[in-house]
Amino acid sequence: MRNRGFVLFIAITVTLFSLFDLSFTVVSRSVQNSADEYAMDSKGHVDYFKKQAYIDSVWKLPVYDLGFTSYTYEEVKNKELALGLDLQGGMSVTLEVSPIEVIKAMAGSNVDAAFEKSIAAASAAEKENRESFTDNFFSALEENAPNVPFATYFATSSNKGRISFNSPNDKVKKLVESEVDGAVDRAFEIIRTRIDKFGVTQPNIQRLQGTNRISIELPGVDNPERVRNLVQGVAKLEFLEVWTNQEAQPYIFQMNQAWVKQEEARKKLSGDVAKAEAPKKEASENSLFEGDSTTAAADSAKVDETSVSPLLAKMQGGLVYADDDTAAVNKMLRDTEVMDVIPSDMKFIWAHKPLAEQNGKSFYELFPVKKDREAKLGGDVITDAIQTFDQRAQPAVSMSMNVEGAKKWKKMTGQNLGRRIAIALDNEVYTAPTVNSEIDGGRSEITGSFDINEAKDLANVLKAGKLPAPTRIIEEVVVGPSLGKVAQSEGLNSVLLGLSLVIVFMIVYYAKGGIIANVALLSNIFFIVGILAELGAALTLPGIAGIVLTIGMSIDANVLIFERIREEQRAGKSLLQAINNGYDRAFWTIFDANVTTLLTGAFLYVFGMGPIKGFAVTLMIGIVCSFFSAVFISRLIVSYFTNKYGEKTKLSFETGLSKKLAGQSNYDFMGKRKIAYAASVVVIIAGLASLSINGLNLGVDFTGGRSYIVNFDKVVVPSKLQASLVKDFDGKSVEVKTYGNEQTLKITTAYLVDDESTEADTKVQQIIVTGIEKFTGDKYSDKQKVDAGTFVIPSTSKVGATIADDITDGAEEAVLFSLLGIFAYIWVRFRRANFGIGAIAALVHDTLIVFGAFGIANLLGAGFELDQVFIAAILTVIGYSINDTVVVFDRVREEEEGSKDGDQLINVINKAINGTLNRTIITSFTTLLVIFVLLVFGGEALRGFSFSLFVGIMVGTYSSIFIAAPVVFDTSKKEIRKKATETAAVKA
Repeated sequence: MRNRGFVLFIAITVTLFSLFDLSFTVVSRSVQNSADEYAMDSKGHVDYFKKQAYIDSVWKLPVYDLGFTSYTYEEVKNKELALGLDLQGGMSVTLEVSPIEVIKAMAGSNVDAAFEKSIAAASAAEKENRESFTDNFFSALEENAPNVPFATYFATSSNKGRISFNSPNDKVKKLVESEVDGAVDRAFEIIRTRIDKFGVTQPNIQRLQGTNRISIELPGVDNPERVRNLVQGVAKLEFLEVWTNQEAQPYIFQMNQAWVKQEEARKKLSGDVAKAEAPKKEASENSLFEGDSTTAAADSAKVDETSVSPLLAKMQGGLVYADDDTAAVNKMLRDTEVMDVIPSDMKFIWAHKPLAEQNGKSFYELFPVKKDREAKLGGDVITDAIQTFDQRAQPAVSMSMNVEGAKKWKKMTGQNLGRRIAIALDNEVYTAPTVNSEIDGGRSEITGSFDINEAKDLANVLKAGKLPAPTRIIEEVVVGPSLGKVAQSEGLNSVLLGLSLVIVFMIVYYAKGGIIANVALLSNIFFIVGILAELGAALTLPGIAGIVLTIGMSIDANVLIFERIREEQRAGKSLLQAINNGYDRAFWTIFDANVTTLLTGAFLYVFGMGPIKGFAVTLMIGIVCSFFSAVFISRLIVSYFTNKYGEKTKLSFETGLSKKLAGQSNYDFMGKRKIAYAASVVVIIAGLASLSINGLNLGVDFTGGRSYIVNFDKVVVPSKLQASLVKDFDGKSVEVKTYGNEQTLKITTAYLVDDESTEADTKVQQIIVTGIEKFTGDKYSDKQKVDAGTFVIPSTSKVGATIADDITDGAEEAVLFSLLGIFAYIWVRFRRANFGIGAIAALVHDTLIVFGAFGIANLLGAGFELDQVFIAAILTVIGYSINDTVVVFDRVREEEEGSKDGDQLINVINKAINGTLNRTIITSFTTLLVIFVLLVFGGEALRGFSFSLFVGIMVGTYSSIFIAAPVVFDTSKKEIRKKATETAAVKA
């Protein structure tokens, strides 16, 4: 073997690095086990808080000593092999940074009707095309304000020196694009700072290049609402003077009167004057509490019967409303005629948290505050913020200000002695203390009814800074830890079982050669996991599926080599010569097959999103590792024995079983090609017909919407629950089906799909919870474990309509570019377009049949969803199928080169297919063995993926023989006949 020393060096180096990287995972698991033992009671239950206290105590302590250096537990956790959210639970969100505020801020006071219309048009266009918001905005602005230079809007004092009134449109557009891009970068840095202080181990935060989106993965998070507040909060901090009751009461009364007049007018117009008096009673029952704010919730006061609007005039204890009255108040505050009666420097802001709880209702205070064009004091003056405790030992936030802020704060507090100052964050009042004395020094404290996590998050947000633009969650996945553990167990167990079966088969079929192949296979898996740990990549459920596929590819390479060796031996070559020829002749076939599969992995990574990228990374690493281990490590082992024992070596590559199956088959595959074509057409038509009947069962990845995994303690009939929920969703689309077992259901709905707000998320989930409670009689529990009479929702998923379009486009591009890339590579490698045409025909054939099988299975009640993972399966099938096809093509080329002049191409192709038939059957069998185990035992999350692969591998094997090679013949036979005629003429 040439370069044996170099190969050995690489193998040892990768092994040592993998051992080192994986050792952190072993140490981390050891500490976790110690924490569990520490927190476990006599009944075997683990106290979470006690466990967390143990982990906190060792967080900064050395737990891994190598002698020359040591690592703390924090460092160990950051270096261990990370598990994806689907294997350990957690939360994943995709944020979109809104460019609207950035563009408006750049225009300042120049915003007019045409500008606002262009903003609205850009928002609508963004959902229909893949252009950036700024591109759509400027296109709309050219239509709405023709012949008006862009500089008219953006040549402001704040942009002075960068553009002027004479700047061309291109320069203005470039500046705005730069500012929007910079705002997304700043938002990314601020959010990363917030997340870093959040306390999550191994968070993954990425800006999605070319977009205004940020992807965040937070493993182990079990409080989604806290995360949503953290990443969406703009952190606009304001210190606002509060109007006293005496000052505000006359204006409140005028607002009431304006509202009453409008209500009466509306009722009279509708012909229902009697209803105009109804609000009196409704508003007087539970809207306002008298007394000071600390006891306001205790007693309900009588209200002035002349006040008939939601906003009442008596303000001795402030404006306090039950949560179910706030909508009516907000409606009034949005009424322009009502708001016209108050001064221009008055506005209303709700409290962040309820003032009190009573009779199952929450009561919120509404603050009338003084507004200025620019706040007297804002968050930009904050230099530091930390979580502390107030005089009552309650969690609070202590803030420090810069010199300018300290001066303004001193002046502001001095001018407001005896009055309240509201401290508002993102337009919600966190606290409104009364100023007792002038505050000097620029240090103050925010107090309120915080728990310790809320106080930490508030300090974190204030210290990280204000986001340059609002953000919204357009995609969200929440996986509960219990669901993650189930997926982890099912995925790993299925891989181990499948791997064990393959190992046994290889020994039974290839004897000692099988043992060598198994060593290479285990080395391959070890290298994959080690490299994932080194790169800091997470092992996901699709990633496990990627490892399963590389098992098949690694075995395929060894089967190719061993079958070549056996073929050489049958031709009368000595063992040593057969080994050398076998490895040499198989090398380029294996190389070509791996490159084509690598192409599909690369396109999957480029165009895929979310967990599919994890699958693509694992697949590409696996391809490289399987090539290295199967070709080089196995040969290194074989070379050791042949160098030591020569021809006397006891290496063998066959057993009694394989001897019986040995020999050159001589089937007339090409003669049956037209029958195969007809059979394929029938199957494809049947599959497409099933799709036309039942349609593609598109998941939320492609349609947008929300889905929920719900666990019950009893069997719930999906169809009956679905019929019940449709009523609650006003007849909108909702689907309920079993998920793994009859006590677990998956509920999917497109209700409010275009509303990506947190409020819409809450509303949809509440409708589902209420509908399930009404249908089953069970109660919703926010725990992970199902108790008698309860149900839980361990996993939720949201995909906004815009990102669903992007996922669809990305899937189409991934498939298209994979096919084009493979065609180009095959054409270049085999130097004839016919081979490329044959390969693409086989791949299109395989793809159509997998889609058809998907439709037929759903028609029979399987309920497979077409989601991102299914697209990964399609591309994997493409990669596997081309792998198989390349092996046949490579043998066709070899047979052509060794054929005699005048040999017919049909005989050459037949001989090539027969020559690779044994390898094709064995490789397909071993790969299908692993995929079958994954299909049966891999769990619901991988069921559709496994089914697609199972069908695809069978079809890919068939198409390599009956589609790809025959198409090569049928598209090139005229050329070959012409060449044969010319050869005969030359000989004559």
